[in-house]
Amino acid sequence: MDFGRLRVSEIDGQESALRLAGILREARDAVIVTGAGISTESGIPDFRSPGGIWTQMAPIEYQSFLASLEMRKEAWRRRFEMEDMFARVRPNMGHEAVAALVRRKIATHVITQNIDNLHQQSGVPSEQVIELHGNTRYAKCLECGMRAELGPIRTHFEEHHDPPDCEECGGLLKTATISFGQPMPEAEMDRAKRATRACDLFLVLGSSLVVFPAAGFPLMAKRCGAKLAIVNRDATDLDATADLVLHGEIGATLSAAVAAL
Repeated sequence: MDFGRLRVSEIDGQESALRLAGILREARDAVIVTGAGISTESGIPDFRSPGGIWTQMAPIEYQSFLASLEMRKEAWRRRFEMEDMFARVRPNMGHEAVAALVRRKIATHVITQNIDNLHQQSGVPSEQVIELHGNTRYAKCLECGMRAELGPIRTHFEEHHDPPDCEECGGLLKTATISFGQPMPEAEMDRAKRATRACDLFLVLGSSLVVFPAAGFPLMAKRCGAKLAIVNRDATDLDATADLVLHGEIGATLSAAVAAL
């Protein structure tokens, strides 16, 4: 089927959903990659965009976290300041539509740049979610890798004004996210590459496709013979390469497409 690289500005919302449904209907091993745009529809602020969190306060780099107790205190202060927001947000229509595609076995994996755990909350099995930038809903020891829950860490931090060390080995605890300067998770990167090379449709939802490594996966999929579809509010550098490009709200567009399958 020839989708003619149509833009949402050239077709109405119903037609765009039908065209997306058509390309999804043909897929047997789709891979979905999600960026900040899907989670902003749940009320989570964007980190990178103009006016986003990192334009208001500079991110703490990994080496600074390791070297400075004051930077570790500040990192944990920022995380707990956002806890009420993370505890309040829920999956939106876009997350639910992604979960439906996984349930119907149209999509095999969800590769996400987000750290909010909303795909798992919407019902996507954890083993089918590939978190490139980690997960902010829990912590890990940087030495032994042990998982630690945030509740006890927050209690200790508020009582002693210092983050606790790992109970298992005494190492540093950090939210299970990837900071600037921190190595990408090798296992997740390997899973993402294998899923991308095996897919027949690579569907991008809410990503500007400027942050690597996620930005490199669409071209990898195309080189391996997959179709590329992009649903994003704004244009991306890969729009001209994609088989279908829709500029609009992710939740409404994807939900209508899933309903039309």
